[in-house]
Amino acid sequence: MATETQDYPPISFETSPDRYKHWHLDIDGAIARLSLDVKEDQGLRPGYQLKLNSYDLGVDIELQDAIQRLRFEYPGVRCVIIGGASERIFCAGANIHMLGSSTHAFKVNFCKFTNETRLSIEDATQGSGQHYLAALNGPCAGGGYELALACSEIILVDDGNSAVSLPETPLLAVLPGTGGLTRLVDKRKVRRDLADVFCTTAEGVKGKRAVRWGLVDAIAPRSKFNDAVTERALKLAQSSPARSETGVELTPLDKTVEDDRIVYAHVAVDLDRGARTATLTVKAPDGPGPADADAIRGLGASWWPLAAFRELDDALCHLRINEHDIGLILIKTTGEIDNVLAVDRVLDEQRDDWFVNEVRLLIARTLRRLDLTAKSIFALVEPGSCFAGTLFELALAADRSYMLDDPDNPVEIAVSPLNGGAYAMSHGPSRLEVRFYAEPDRPGKILSGQQRYDPADAEDAGLMTVVADDIDYEDEVRLAIEERASISPDALTGMEASLRFPGAENCDSKIFGRLSAWQNWIFQRPNAVGESGALTLYGQPERPEFDYRRT
Repeated sequence: MATETQDYPPISFETSPDRYKHWHLDIDGAIARLSLDVKEDQGLRPGYQLKLNSYDLGVDIELQDAIQRLRFEYPGVRCVIIGGASERIFCAGANIHMLGSSTHAFKVNFCKFTNETRLSIEDATQGSGQHYLAALNGPCAGGGYELALACSEIILVDDGNSAVSLPETPLLAVLPGTGGLTRLVDKRKVRRDLADVFCTTAEGVKGKRAVRWGLVDAIAPRSKFNDAVTERALKLAQSSPARSETGVELTPLDKTVEDDRIVYAHVAVDLDRGARTATLTVKAPDGPGPADADAIRGLGASWWPLAAFRELDDALCHLRINEHDIGLILIKTTGEIDNVLAVDRVLDEQRDDWFVNEVRLLIARTLRRLDLTAKSIFALVEPGSCFAGTLFELALAADRSYMLDDPDNPVEIAVSPLNGGAYAMSHGPSRLEVRFYAEPDRPGKILSGQQRYDPADAEDAGLMTVVADDIDYEDEVRLAIEERASISPDALTGMEASLRFPGAENCDSKIFGRLSAWQNWIFQRPNAVGESGALTLYGQPERPEFDYRRT
C-alpha cells in the first residue's frame, strides 16, 4: 500500500513531438494519426512496466501536448485517428502497478489531468471542428476505453477476441477514474441496465453486441479494418468546414524553476511551503498589442493572451502534481488595466479568426482547470493590480476576493464583454452568472453598465467578497490566510467542489464532482488499497479480501 510520504522528482508538463516516447503523430492533409506505442520501460517513475500499451501520467502529458498542437499548428486537420501501433492491442488502460504504488493525492490528480485531456479532445471537436475517431485495433480496457469514449466515433476490430471493457469495479474495487461511467450513460446514452452488466463484466463486450448496446459505433473484420477506419475518417473530415492550412508553432515556454519560485515571461509563482501558500502573479501585457488578425498570427505563441495562459496552465499543473502541501493559492495581477482591456477588444472583435478563436478556447480551458484545482483560491486586488476582463475571470474563479480601499493608492477592477460567457465554466454558465445565481438579470446589467469599478462601486455591485481600508486590509487578509490553513484540507476540497458550481449539472461537471467525491473516497478504502485490497494485490496469487458492509 502506498504511503503519503513518497517523494517523487518534480514532473514537467512540457514536451514536444520530437521528445515523445509513447505516441507517433503523422499528418496527411485533413487526416492526422495518433498511434499509441507505449515503451514498457519508459514510465515516468521506476517500479512498473507499461505493458499492453498501458499508460501513466507521462503518456497523457504527451497526448495533451499532441491535442494542443493539432489545434494550433495543424488547423487544416479535420479528423484525428487514435489507434494502437501494436498489432493486437489498443490500450489496457491506466497502469495498475503505477496506481498501486502511487500516493492517494497522485492517483486523484492523475485521474483529474487524464480526464481534462479527454475533455480537450471533446473541446477540439466542438470548438475547432477536429473530430476524433477511435480505431480500436485490439482489446481496449479501462482508461483505454475511456479515451475512446471521448472520441466522436469508435470502430472496433471484429476478430472474435477484441472487446471493450471497464473492469475496474470487479477487478480492482475502484471506479473508472476519468469519466467512463458518466460518458457511458450521459454521452453515449447506453441503457443503464446494460451499462450495469457491462461495468461488472471484467472480460467486456465484443463484436455485434458492442454495437447493439451502443458501446461502439461500428465493427469491421481485421482484413477490412484499416479501410473502414480510413473511409469513416474521410467522412468525418468532410463534415467540418476547412480552416487555415498554415498553423502557429507552440514554442517552448520561457520558464525558470528555483527551489521556492517559478518564473515565466508573464506569470510568477512564489511558494511559502511553511505557510502552505503559493502566490501566483499574472503580469499584464506591456502595451495594447496589434489589432489586426494577420499581425496577431505573426506574433504567434508570443502573443500575450496565448503566452500568459499557457504559462498559467503549466503553473497550475505543477502546483497540483508537485506541491501537494500547498493548500491556498493567492492570485495577484500587475500591470495596466487599459492594456488588458485593449487585448480583450481584439479577442472579441477578431473572434471569427481561427487563431484568435483557438486562443479564446485555450484561455477557457485554463480557467476551467483553475476552477477544478483542489486548492483554496483567494484573489488579492491591491495597488498595481489589473483584474480586468479576461484577468477579472481569475477573481471570479476565486473562492474569495479581497480589495484594498486606500485613497492614496487607488485600485480598480474592470469588466469586458468577454466576462459574459466567452470562458464558460465546466457546467456551462459564465462565472458572472454563477456569482449571481440568485439574480439572473444582474450579469447583463453589469456588462451593459459601467466598465470600471473603484472599491466602493465594486462592493455595491457585489463583485468583491471583502473591501477593506488601509488600516484593516492587511490584518483581514492575514487572518483569512491563517484561518484557511488551519482547516482540514479534505473538508475544504469537498466544500469547494460543492460551492464552485451552482446550478444544473452536465456530463463534464458530473465527472469531476464524482471524481472529487466517490473516487476520492474509494481510492482510500481498504477494499481497494488496504493490505488485502484488490488494487494492492493485483497481479499477485492472493485473492483480495473485502469488507462487505455497505456504507
